[in-house]
Amino acid sequence: MEAQRTGLVFVIAAPSGTGKSTITERLLRAVPELGFSVSFTTRAPRPGERDGEHYHFVDPETFERMREAGAFLEWAEVFGQLYGTGLEATRSALALGRDLLLDIDVEGARQVRRTPIDSVSIMVFPPDFATLERRLAVRGSEDGPERTRRLARARNEATSYLEFDYLVVNRNLDDTLDGMVAILQAERRRARRCDAEARRILTSFPA
Repeated sequence: MEAQRTGLVFVIAAPSGTGKSTITERLLRAVPELGFSVSFTTRAPRPGERDGEHYHFVDPETFERMREAGAFLEWAEVFGQLYGTGLEATRSALALGRDLLLDIDVEGARQVRRTPIDSVSIMVFPPDFATLERRLAVRGSEDGPERTRRLARARNEATSYLEFDYLVVNRNLDDTLDGMVAILQAERRRARRCDAEARRILTSFPA
């Protein structure tokens, strides 16, 4: 029986306002056989967000019970709210050979790298700080004080870029998407990740 290919985790992290959510949505439409890992969070839904599709929205008590039970692949507190990636759902998808896209923060990316799960991490940058400020203002999903906190945190997150496998600067969404698709396709074709397919083909060769 041919060995089942194990799925690969693609981690995307970026300062708030960089366009990460839009990039994620476009990638999921552009790349075949790529799933999205729906995180758990204690924050309230933003306009247009649906439970189970964008996030699993839970109360802090439920989140803490899950964390204490070891139910998260990674978790972090961001601006006073808790976020976490479900471990069981992640393992199940990867065991079926499905690649997953994780939209998480820098600390969560660090935690994923410390696990034995095969992962590729991508940091997304804005072209400059002024663009970041403008995008957050246009988004309008945070009030003034929260927007200020996110901008203050942005530099600290961005200075972690050398911890990641790739850096992509989001100057133009179409160009950014092309670059991200190229990364995903190349990582999928690394020889060590194609072992099962290579062995199957080799069985067709004469001895």
